[in-house]
Amino acid sequence: MKYFDTHAHIGLITEDPIEQLIVVQEAKQENVIGIISITNNLRDFYQIYQNFKTETHVYHSIGISPSEVSHPGDDWEAKIIEGTHRDRVVAIGEIGLDYYHKFGDRDSQVELFIKQLDLADKLSFPVIIHNREAGVDVLEILKERLPTRGGILHCYSENYEYAQKALDLNLYISFAGNVTYRNAKNLHETAKQIPLERMLIESESPFMVPAEYRGKRNKPSYLVETAKFIANLRDIQIEELAENLYTNALKIFGLDA
Repeated sequence: MKYFDTHAHIGLITEDPIEQLIVVQEAKQENVIGIISITNNLRDFYQIYQNFKTETHVYHSIGISPSEVSHPGDDWEAKIIEGTHRDRVVAIGEIGLDYYHKFGDRDSQVELFIKQLDLADKLSFPVIIHNREAGVDVLEILKERLPTRGGILHCYSENYEYAQKALDLNLYISFAGNVTYRNAKNLHETAKQIPLERMLIESESPFMVPAEYRGKRNKPSYLVETAKFIANLRDIQIEELAENLYTNALKIFGLDA
């Protein structure tokens, strides 16, 4: 079996480059043989990219998250364009809206989100989308501005009805460790019912640790427990789920098997 972690904040698990390498090698031993490294700002992207320059199973997404809306950096659009020309950069993100933390103001968040959606479309990249308590606005914007390559609703937290609307667009839905929580009934229903060919899985490490590892800092190798939980929900063999999730990851990121 092979797994692909579509969303891992490796630089937040540990700041030490050697320990970062250990974390991804541990994941590889658990058959997590592909990882998308996610950063919230361009400074961190370039640092993490350098740390993993020779690790061919670590891929990268570049973008500016809502948390950075007040300080995206000088010439940020040009720097994103430059970053997408680097090897193994496969997506723009994470980008989106976060009304829970109230970063900046809503208009500024929306403007930053739309600019990056348009940039991703121009550059022909998929997008990785952050949504926290902004589901209505996220979906309305994506109806008009989703890039041709599509995108991922990462760390999905909405209900099944919302998922159905998202699936009407060219979107994948990615589940993190929170789907394993006992009280996450909406996520259980969604993970059970959405088409398997539109599902992805992620660690969202160091956050959203699966219930099996509660109390620990999350890391990509724990992804396997999330996969097992979803397989049980859907009453299918873990081998079937893993194969589909891996194939879906290759498809959305435009990678070869």
